[in-house]
Amino acid sequence: MKNKEPAAVRSSPVAKSSVRKGGGTLADHVTRTLAQQIRDGSFPADARLPSEMELTEHFSVSRTVIREAISRLKSDGLVGARRGSGTVVLRAGGNVPFRLDIDVKDSLQAVLRVIELRRGIEGEMAALAATRRTKTQVRRIQQLRLAIDKAVAAGRDGVAEDFALHAAISEASGNPLYTSLLQFLGQFLHAAIRVARINEARREDFSQQVRAEHEALALAIEAGDAEAARAAALQHMENSAQRIRAADQAFWASEGGREASKLARSRVKG
Repeated sequence: MKNKEPAAVRSSPVAKSSVRKGGGTLADHVTRTLAQQIRDGSFPADARLPSEMELTEHFSVSRTVIREAISRLKSDGLVGARRGSGTVVLRAGGNVPFRLDIDVKDSLQAVLRVIELRRGIEGEMAALAATRRTKTQVRRIQQLRLAIDKAVAAGRDGVAEDFALHAAISEASGNPLYTSLLQFLGQFLHAAIRVARINEARREDFSQQVRAEHEALALAIEAGDAEAARAAALQHMENSAQRIRAADQAFWASEGGREASKLARSRVKG
C-alpha cells in the first residue's frame, strides 16, 4: 500500500504547479518552503522529513533539486542526518551558522536594505573613532578619502578605496568587532558601494555631494567631535539612500542596475 503524503508537505502553501514560477530556482522554492514549515512548527524538532521520493512527488521536481534543498537546510542548521531516521529537524539553539540573506526581488529595495543596515553601524563606529582615533589613524582616513578622488581621476570606480575608508574608520573606533563585522559584510558592502558609485558617477552634483560628505566625516573624526562624526555618518547614509531613489530608468538598465540585481540575490553566511 502506497504511503500517504505527509500532512505538512500535503498542506504546503506552495502548490506543485507554482513551484516553477516566480524568482529563484526550483531549489530556492523547495528550500524556502521546507524552512518555513520547520520554523512554523509544521515539522517539529526531532521530526523526520519526508523521504526524497515523497518530496520529489510533492514538488514535481527531480531528486537532484530535493538533495540540493536538503543540503542547504543542513548548512543552515535546520536539519541533520540521524542513523536509522534519515533527515530530521534539529532543535533550536544548536550551533546554527549566522546568515544574512537580502531576500528581495526588487533591486532598489536590495540596495536600500544594505544602506539601512549600514546606518546604525557607521554612525556609532564614527562616533567612537572620533573619541579614540590616533594621529596615525587620522592621517590614514584623510589619505583614503583623497585616494577615492585619485582613483576616479585615473578612470577607476573608487569602490576599493571607498570601502577602505570605512574600514579605516572601523579600526579607529578601537573596537575590533566593527572591523570584523565589516569584513563579514564585505560582499554586501562592496556590491552596495559599487551600485552607489556607478549612480553617483552619472551626475556631477552627486559626485560633489559624496566628496563633501566624506570630508565632513573625516574632519569630525579628526576634530574629536563624536556627535558631529555620528551626524556626518548618518547624513552620508541618508543621502546615499536618496541618491539611489533618484536614479533614473537608464541607470537601472545599465551596469548599476545589473549590479543591484546581483546584490538582491546575495547571501552571506558565517
